Amino acid sequence: MKDYKSLRIIFMGTPEFAVASLNSLVKAGCKIVGVITAPDKPGGRGMQLQQSAVKKYSVENNLHVLQPEKLKNPEFLAELKSLQADLQIVVAFRMLPEIVWNMPPMGTVNLHGSLLPQYRGAAPINWAVINGETETGVTTFKLKHEIDTGDILLQESFSIGENNNAGEVHDKMKEIGAELLVKTVKGLADGTLKEMPQLAIGNKHLTNLHHAPKIHTETCEIDWNQPIENIFNLIRGLSPYPTAFTFLNDKKLKVFTAKVELIIPTIKVGEYETDGKTFLKFAGTNGFVHLLEIQLEGKRKMNIEDFLRGYRFN
Repeated sequence: MKDYKSLRIIFMGTPEFAVASLNSLVKAGCKIVGVITAPDKPGGRGMQLQQSAVKKYSVENNLHVLQPEKLKNPEFLAELKSLQADLQIVVAFRMLPEIVWNMPPMGTVNLHGSLLPQYRGAAPINWAVINGETETGVTTFKLKHEIDTGDILLQESFSIGENNNAGEVHDKMKEIGAELLVKTVKGLADGTLKEMPQLAIGNKHLTNLHHAPKIHTETCEIDWNQPIENIFNLIRGLSPYPTAFTFLNDKKLKVFTAKVELIIPTIKVGEYETDGKTFLKFAGTNGFVHLLEIQLEGKRKMNIEDFLRGYRFN
């Protein structure tokens, strides 16, 4: 049994989602001896070098930062070893080679944005919303060879509202996940946490599992031959990023928010109706999807009334 504040912890993460976890660990008094994050990359106007959200936070809080290009680089591995971590924590980072995740005596803990074993993969939040789930959660688990298959430490569930989008679920999840991670560190330190194989969680045979692969462009294109409930969930599940899209007069039209109207259309699937002032709706198989917040190729994001005020239909 150890005091969790005495544990030497290395944190690995890159985007803003990971900052909430790192901040909670720091505020709880954890000893963060190193932070591993992505190298600075050119971006924005003028292609200036951009720091990751985790690096910005780490610099502001005087944490030791490492930014390896390659995780098997001998110099990086030597420096990682020299930090003598008891435990490593990974939140929204890249895949780790075994030589890295197996280095500390207490192993490496990952925070995943689903109730494992459901939604293993790169985009668990998006796919949970796309599939119309009413509940999701966060899981802390120990890393091993196969992605997202390690023994579970803690889980916490929360509900997804019928109109929640992926961005809203993300923001709720990062806070719940950050708290769960602190509980996990405390439980590992005092020896009260027992690892549980994923086979023992939920369905023992791991049948009916949903997966969460990386989102590709073809995933984002709206198929108007789908039931409108599915289309509505796709729009929610891809908002605010990478965003579902369709085409309007051969121009790409991103759809951020929408609502459904259950009425059998009198026009063909994929065609639209508009009064030119207040609504623009596309026909699905069993109703209409009203577009509420959109962005036409080459234009800014705007609500439907503002868009219709300035748009001329063919």
